[in-house]
Amino acid sequence: MHPPLTPPRPLPPLGTAARGDFRWFLGAQSVSLLGTALAPVALAFAVLDASADPGDLGVVLTARMVPLLVFLLVGGATADRFPRRTVLVTANLGAALTQGGVAALLLTGRYALLPVAVLEFLGGVLAAFTTPALRGIVPHLVPGDRIRQANAVLGSVRNGTKVLGPSLSALLVVAVGGGPAIAFDALTYLLAAGCLTRMSPLARPAGAGRPPGLLTGIRYGWAEYRRIRWVRSVSLCFCVINLVQVGSWQILGPVLTRQADGEAAWGFVLSARGAGLLVMSALMYRLAVRHLLRVVLPAAALGALPLLALGARLPAPWLVAAAFTAGLGSCAAAVGWDTSLQEHVPPHALSRVSSFDDLLSYLAIPVGQLSVGPLAARFGGFRVTAAAGVVLAAAALAPLASAAVRRLPHAQGVQDRPAAATGRDDGAPAGPDRPTRPSRLRRWSGRGGRGPRRGRGRHGGCRC
Repeated sequence: MHPPLTPPRPLPPLGTAARGDFRWFLGAQSVSLLGTALAPVALAFAVLDASADPGDLGVVLTARMVPLLVFLLVGGATADRFPRRTVLVTANLGAALTQGGVAALLLTGRYALLPVAVLEFLGGVLAAFTTPALRGIVPHLVPGDRIRQANAVLGSVRNGTKVLGPSLSALLVVAVGGGPAIAFDALTYLLAAGCLTRMSPLARPAGAGRPPGLLTGIRYGWAEYRRIRWVRSVSLCFCVINLVQVGSWQILGPVLTRQADGEAAWGFVLSARGAGLLVMSALMYRLAVRHLLRVVLPAAALGALPLLALGARLPAPWLVAAAFTAGLGSCAAAVGWDTSLQEHVPPHALSRVSSFDDLLSYLAIPVGQLSVGPLAARFGGFRVTAAAGVVLAAAALAPLASAAVRRLPHAQGVQDRPAAATGRDDGAPAGPDRPTRPSRLRRWSGRGGRGPRRGRGRHGGCRC
């Protein structure tokens, strides 16, 4: 049996991989995520200032969320069909136009609900194309054994903007108003598109063969998602986690904390969770384990601690400590899950498989948010949060019952192993997940089980 930890190795700077393309991608993500963190607060205050009807804000937010859910699978198929850099540049330019249009309406005093809702609807469509492409492009930019480090760096940027973005947005709104803040968001999309154009041109995803139609591509993505057992198991786990956590934490969390410890305590709790996210982003860069999911799934279970602390009505210091620990676990789970997908899902299907994973997670959030209120009214808020914590912990640990999840190796020792050695391309032992005969949907991809596959090289060649 291998020891759980491997000795740390010197890590070359990520920016030296793929001719510095990762640097430009990191720059694009940094400015784009900053704008994304600013936008919700700025949009909320801008719409509330411009409209006498608070219901307008609900319409605008819904107009953005609905197309994200509807078009997510189309976005995944598109990102696997065309060069992902092209998809991202186009989506960022489109987002710059839509957000710029909203800012123009607000700055000129011509606010009206319909045009703002239409522009936000288009922004949601563009976001549906962006999300799968972002996850699919990372394996092209860094060598296979540096994907985790790349995701840790990206996670640091993402978590940093989550912590600083809302406060900076509030300052901008107070200083210059919501319209200019949204205009700044539009500018960040434009700058992100400029950074992405400096990257080397990317070919179509390797192994995709002749591009199929979008519907055929979506069907193939569903077939791949169902075929790879460990993906299906962990994806369902995170769906349940979102179902019980988001509503309980975001809706009942501040209410119950105010009842038990006062309003100021909730701010300390959120800050502690943000600190945990940032600390784990740095730790994940150096973490070296042979089986990543064995570590990150128990880490995801740590998200139950603040819910259990709320349910038990523990004093504020305990809740703050629990929130910090949950932040550590949440970041580890996010980085580990992205890394596992990018290391083991076939490159030409990565965006499509990711889109099904994202769709499950996104659909679970509004269901949980809508149900938590009636449940709290029926059983009591403290009981509901405690029950949510128990369900969350059980859901996070449940996939470890599957051998395919427990045995999934991390990049060290697998990036140069031909897929034909095991008869699989998902990194798990051969078994009933993979049909012995290639399905009809698989024939156009050129896979068909004929020898070693491309896309696991160590030299950072085109793997997208």
